[in-house]
Amino acid sequence: MFENLSEKIEGAFKSLKGQGKLTELNIAETVKDIRKALVEADVNYKIAKEFTDKVRESAIGQNVLTSVQPGQLMTKIVYDELTALMGGKAAEFNIKGNPAVILIAGLQGSGKTTFTHKLAYYLKTKKFKRPLMVAADVYRPAAVDQLIVLGEKIDIPVYHEKENKNPVQIAMNGLAHAKSLGLDLVIIDTAGRLAVDEEMMKEIAAIKANTKPDEILFVVDSMTGQDAVNTAKAFNDRLNFDGVVLTKLDGDTRGGAALTITYTVGKPVKFVSTGEKVDTLDLFYPERMASRILGMGDIVSFVEKAQEQYDEKKAKELEAKIRKNQFDFNDFLAQLAQIKKMGNIKDLMGMIPGVGKAIKDVDINDDSFKKVEAIILSMTPKERGNPELLNGKRKLRIASGSGNTIQEVNQFLKQFEEMKTMMKSMQKMQSAGRMIKGLPGR
Repeated sequence: MFENLSEKIEGAFKSLKGQGKLTELNIAETVKDIRKALVEADVNYKIAKEFTDKVRESAIGQNVLTSVQPGQLMTKIVYDELTALMGGKAAEFNIKGNPAVILIAGLQGSGKTTFTHKLAYYLKTKKFKRPLMVAADVYRPAAVDQLIVLGEKIDIPVYHEKENKNPVQIAMNGLAHAKSLGLDLVIIDTAGRLAVDEEMMKEIAAIKANTKPDEILFVVDSMTGQDAVNTAKAFNDRLNFDGVVLTKLDGDTRGGAALTITYTVGKPVKFVSTGEKVDTLDLFYPERMASRILGMGDIVSFVEKAQEQYDEKKAKELEAKIRKNQFDFNDFLAQLAQIKKMGNIKDLMGMIPGVGKAIKDVDINDDSFKKVEAIILSMTPKERGNPELLNGKRKLRIASGSGNTIQEVNQFLKQFEEMKTMMKSMQKMQSAGRMIKGLPGR
């Protein structure tokens, strides 16, 4: 995400290395490089210039504390301005109606239908809503069938009328159907349209008038860059939508749309989609995105994803086993499963400050753990619970059963023992810390 932009902004800060303070000369050089990086990321030149003018004004006259380097101070200034450019803070999302109605609009190929099912899944699993998806795209071949299939995958009903070619009537009937079933959320997927297509624009305006949506979301393909910003502006002039959704942020995204769409259109980005899987949808946080762009990671999102998979009871059981040095392969397998549930491994690691850059060229995917899982699953239940049983003969059998060499099995077993030792040491340190805190005067 924004790899090239991040690298170029980082390069812009290099001119400040070894400098004792910020001067007009080194600020001007840094700002020039940042502006160039933004324009290459498909940010409109006028906006890029306004942005860097603000950065320069903030930087000139700043007193650099002895404990803060000029580059660090400039990073903080750029971070603040980037956050402000993208909206400052996360926008509210209104789903208080009964049922709440969300209308999805956008161009053809922007990812509306995929987003519709991701949003339905998100609101069902995270907000405990009972959604109905309405298939109101009567123009794209197989659009209705696509939504039906996606709905079956996540166990969410889809309202459709394959013989009816009136999307306004379908949307109204879908809303009535949701009310009859006592569902509390309706998401209406509409056909892609162009702002210059007068009839199609009148049609979506009619859907809006008849369903009175609580939220209108405009879906934008991030890979289209500045064109997406211009299109969003034209749509907003006609539809007055509530927020933007940026899709395909995991692709070769230059970043222009994400950075400037709020500034240009005056409407917040509410969601970002970063993959094909149903759970790759996130709320948009300007400050977190600014942090990632500047190579500072996104530890808050990382912790949130970890907490979603956290089971307090299991964690306490695991802690007790580590304390007694009873951590076995079954526990290891369970921990792997939890990590995989958190999402794409490389994307997760990129959220950790300093790690993203280090693994930029490393091929890490969701299959990375398959070899380890194969080794463990080739063990007998008794072996998994008692690692000390693994002698040479058993290791040969496990290697053969998992499709690995004996060297690979031995390497994994060595890493497992090292990890157990490290976990045991960490437990001792934590216990010592708790004892010190409990001493008188503490």
